[in-house]
Amino acid sequence: MITGGAGYVGSVVIPQLIKDGHKVKCLDRFFFGKDYLSQDKFSKNLELIQDDIRWFDSNILDNVDVVLDLAAISNDPAGDLNPEKTFEINHLGRARVAKLSKEKGVKKYILASSASIYGQQETIANEESEVKPLTAYSKANRKAEMDNIPLNDENFSVTALRFSSVYGFSPRMRFDTAINCMVLDLFKNKKISVHGKSNKRPFVHIKDVVRSYQAVINAPTEKIQGQIFNIGSEDQNFEMGILAQEIVKHSGIDCEIELSDTNDHRSYFASFDKIKNAIGFTTQHSVSEGVKEIYDELVSGRLTDTVKTRTVEWYKKLLSDQELAKEYFINEKIL
Repeated sequence: MITGGAGYVGSVVIPQLIKDGHKVKCLDRFFFGKDYLSQDKFSKNLELIQDDIRWFDSNILDNVDVVLDLAAISNDPAGDLNPEKTFEINHLGRARVAKLSKEKGVKKYILASSASIYGQQETIANEESEVKPLTAYSKANRKAEMDNIPLNDENFSVTALRFSSVYGFSPRMRFDTAINCMVLDLFKNKKISVHGKSNKRPFVHIKDVVRSYQAVINAPTEKIQGQIFNIGSEDQNFEMGILAQEIVKHSGIDCEIELSDTNDHRSYFASFDKIKNAIGFTTQHSVSEGVKEIYDELVSGRLTDTVKTRTVEWYKKLLSDQELAKEYFINEKIL
């Protein structure tokens, strides 16, 4: 089962796992629809379940071997719109998923966490580094790790993956992540504006995110149970100003870069040796590849930024209580 499976990452993970031979349950609110997860396309190997991690019936977990817990308010700015609801979903909701998964006999539970919990680091952060979460989003991720990792035992394997900032094309595209946003600005304005030119971040291509899930699903349990792993690569640790220069270089497009400072104090590089040493996972995809695929999709017209204009309204609905959520589903004729 994949919670949040219709989102930016999940909509790329699901087709690959079905191709690998898995049968998948996708639990999601489906605010952006589900056309790209058409059950006709995936035959009988995909079950779409419209529900919320805060109140879904635990019987959904019957006959599930592995849970990928991706459902969350998905970034720092959105998380700060309503910190209380962010903790309710990203922390307590995912703690509920893990607890119910254990009770229902699920064998592996994999939490989608974030390297943003490192906050601000002077040295390269590894999984043993002190975490310094600065936002509601990163604090909720850390609390989910703290609640869920201790559930690990010989019958229930728990793994947390701290993902670098994800980029690359997806059927449920997001333009609120750094590289995706910069490529969109390059395409629309021939100008990239960078706020926080010296801030440091690690990055990872969405295809490598999928590969990391495949690797952990297939790994011997003793190699990954009770563990936290950073996901990314050292050669994709970038200062934001340098990243913008890389994007322009790889695009081959003449483009102005506007650099400024910011009040955002998140700044960290990460190490990725632990997962390499544990199960041999390393990334294969590059920023240049991601820039090209996004730019080509924009040029072709197959990809637009209409989803960007809906983000705030979508999160307002996502943060509503259960009865308002049900009313939204009915009014939008989703149910």
